[in-house]
Amino acid sequence: MIDFDQFYKENKDQLYAYLLRMTGDRQLALDLVQESFARYLGRYGRRDYKKALLYTIGRNAALDVFRRQSATGLDTENYRDSRADPEQQVIDQEKFKQTISAIAKLAPLDREMISLVTTTDLTYQEIGHVLKISEANVKVRIHRARTKLRAMLASGGE
Repeated sequence: MIDFDQFYKENKDQLYAYLLRMTGDRQLALDLVQESFARYLGRYGRRDYKKALLYTIGRNAALDVFRRQSATGLDTENYRDSRADPEQQVIDQEKFKQTISAIAKLAPLDREMISLVTTTDLTYQEIGHVLKISEANVKVRIHRARTKLRAMLASGGE
């Protein structure tokens, strides 16, 4: 059995990536990661750690925020890759903007599924558990969402 510190280290980055895609706000995603782990520890203590449960808590924390305030726009202006040369940074930033913009045009549930599939190693069954839908429904919706994204990106994000 792993301890909470190890559970945190193994999951914080993926949870952040999921919450960033869900919220579009870097600071909010960071805050939600911390809140998710705090809620997990507060509610379930230091026993059997389940990644799907952590994502359910993170999703619910984000939905709580959305209920309290209207969602602000996606933060596509602050994407930077410090390893790339300036020209590559501009190209990457534009691709990032197009991808985030295309994802934002998907239905909310499809956005969440795409985020969970791309940022975590959760199985389709676990994703279904997080989103309260069947595994078969997850598979179908993921396929359809990916097809929509490919079409939007091929047409310039429209």
